[in-house]
Amino acid sequence: MDFISAIIAGLVGTLVMTILMYLAPLMGMPKMDIIGMLGTMFSTNRGTARIIGIIVHFMMGAVFGIIYAFLWSLGIGSPTWVWGLIFGFVHAILFMIAMPVMMNMHPCPPEMERNTLSVVGQLMGHMAFGLVVALTYAALV
Repeated sequence: MDFISAIIAGLVGTLVMTILMYLAPLMGMPKMDIIGMLGTMFSTNRGTARIIGIIVHFMMGAVFGIIYAFLWSLGIGSPTWVWGLIFGFVHAILFMIAMPVMMNMHPCPPEMERNTLSVVGQLMGHMAFGLVVALTYAALV
């Protein structure tokens, strides 16, 4: 496992996922402001919350890049587009299970749409993340 390549792949995957997340409303999808949600868990100041949210979101992406690479190093899949999509799909399911727990921990939970389109958006975003992480990691190692 190449630790640095895994971090880079996670950061690149997070960047792509974040861009898609903010473009989603332009494509008729619901607004998905995970950066705002994460940031407001730590600060009520809007500017500070955005900065914290960005840092936490990208740190989580780096950690998931490491997790993906670690699993690949154990022989669970490989850094290919197919396994990237599979890991992203599983990641999305775990995120959707964890989201209600995060909302219960949130001091002032934001309004977030929970409908079929938001589920589709979350699946697409995480699968894009997995795809980009796999292809970036494979290109770097």
